Parts: sequence; C-alpha cells; structure tokens
Amino acid sequence: MKKFGGLMMALALAGGVLAGCGQTAEQNPAPSNNQGNGSAQAPAETDKEQGAELSGEVLIAGSSTVYPITIVAAEKFMDENPGVNVSVASTGTGGGFKKWVVGETDINNASSRIKDSVIEEAKANGIEHLELTVAYDALTVVVNKENDFVDQLTIEELKKIWEPNSQVKLWSEVREGWPAEEIKLYGPGTDSGTFEYFTETVVGEAKSSRTDYTPSEDDNVLVQGVAGDQYSLGYFGFAYFAENSDKLKAVPIVNPESGKAVMPSDQTIEDGSYAPLGRELWIYPSKQALKKPEVAAFVKFYMDNVAEFAKEGGYTPLPEAKYDEERKELEEALK
Repeated sequence: MKKFGGLMMALALAGGVLAGCGQTAEQNPAPSNNQGNGSAQAPAETDKEQGAELSGEVLIAGSSTVYPITIVAAEKFMDENPGVNVSVASTGTGGGFKKWVVGETDINNASSRIKDSVIEEAKANGIEHLELTVAYDALTVVVNKENDFVDQLTIEELKKIWEPNSQVKLWSEVREGWPAEEIKLYGPGTDSGTFEYFTETVVGEAKSSRTDYTPSEDDNVLVQGVAGDQYSLGYFGFAYFAENSDKLKAVPIVNPESGKAVMPSDQTIEDGSYAPLGRELWIYPSKQALKKPEVAAFVKFYMDNVAEFAKEGGYTPLPEAKYDEERKELEEALK
C-alpha cells in the first residue's frame, strides 16, 4: 500500500494528474512519464499483430475511491501507447455518471452500483453500460490519532451520530463514559458513491444524512480535517486511511452477525468479516465507447492487469476466478 503514496507523489510532480478529488471543472490528462515498470501487458494483440499504432483519447470520470486504481492503469497504459491520452477526473460517482449518461465520458469509476434510473437515462441517450468489478474496498471510519477512548463503534452508534436531524453533539451522548467534547464530523459530499453506500448501510436510506458536517469530494481534505482535530470523526475508503495511518486511527466496527469488533484489513475485507462496510468497486465503460479501438484496448489492458493495479492503488484484489468472469464479460462485449 505504500506504493500508492510514492506513485501519486511522482504523478503529481509530473504535473499531469488531477490529484484533487473535488476538481470537476475539467478532465485533466494523466501523466505519461515512464515509471520503469515493465510488467504491463500489450493492450490489444490485434493492433500489435497488424502493426497499428493506437491513437486518440480515453475520457474517464467518477469515484474518488476508484481513482487511485484507474490512474495507475492510465499511466501504465500510456507508457505502452504514447499515442493515446487517457484523461481521469475525480468527480464522485454521481458526478461522473452525469457526464457518462450523455456521452461526455467513455468510462465511469464507481464506488456504488449503477442505479436503474441511470441505466434508463443512458439508454434514452443511446448508451448501454458494461459493469466490471475491479477490487474490494472497506469503507473506513476514522478518528484522530490522539483519540484514546473510541475503541469500537456499532452500526447503531454510527446511525445515532449520522442520521438526519441527529441531536448528537458530544461524544458523551454516543456512549456513557466518553468525554463531553463536541464531535467534529467529516464525510464525503452528496455526489460521492461512498456517501451513498455509507448512508444506505448505516442509516438505512441512501443519501439520508445529517447536514451539519464538513463535506468534501476530496478525500485528502477529509484526512486533513480529522487529523487536525482531536475530537473529530470521519469516513472514506480504506486506501486513504492506509496512506495516512501515521496520523489517523481506524475504528473497529462491530459485525452485527458475529458481535465481534473487526478492523478493516486486506484479510477481513476479503473474508467478509469486516461487515457491513466492506464493498466492491467498479468501472463502467459504455458499450458504444468500446467500439473505439483506443477505449477497447485500454479497458482490456486494465482488466488483464487489474489485480496488480488494485494492489498499487491500495485496495484488495478479487479472487482470480472472479476476475476471469469479469474478463469473459468484457470479451463478449468486444465481439
């Protein structure tokens, strides 16, 4: 997981990456500097066999959670295919789908599954989706490193804190014995798939939440907020916690079925014991965009190497058998 921090710093220095998760004004190209990793596979055998050089542009937006995986794929693909510009914008899952349904982007990164209403809107615009699962994530609840009293939280306690019109202002109102200090809350903005998943899982209704908290589509802003306030509480994807574990503490969450408090980790995410906050992550290429050789080649390259990209992005890969199923879905769509 430490690779993610080094890679993102290198990309930021290259000046071509949209490093801020909340920038939605335009899609900036990912950098094409060579990171020296020669393990990437050729993206499209037919193109290589015919001696054709790929060119064009691949436009991607969506989830800040999936962004670290896709930016790794984009950078390595462009090393192999310098004639193709892969642009990756971090807009939040919902913000990305708004572009995708009208054909402004080729692929949407998503940390919550596409809704039927989005599918219908896309179809009305002549766009069909392909759903590809790329990794596991754990939605991680965090507190300040100096917090010495929050040892675990239940889903009921999280609901009490985050539900609409919550009257909880102090830690002592969450659990007896905790200090009478004000809770400073940080969380994703309403266009975020993480926000949608958390509210549906914890509160019981998607996008149903108290509003008196500090929101941001940029997970780094949330990290800084929690790290800067001793009595703060926030939540975001596991990779951002792992990258900042020196200044944040992850809170064990009580599994409602086992009754045991479980920390998020690669193992507990994969074995399902970190429940109910473990989740899958997706990319959604449109079938129309896949007709473009550069998009088809990029998505094939992505899925051929996705386990590696997931690890470098700080996430837990799926079992290889599951990736084989995803690749078969892609092969069918490319026929």
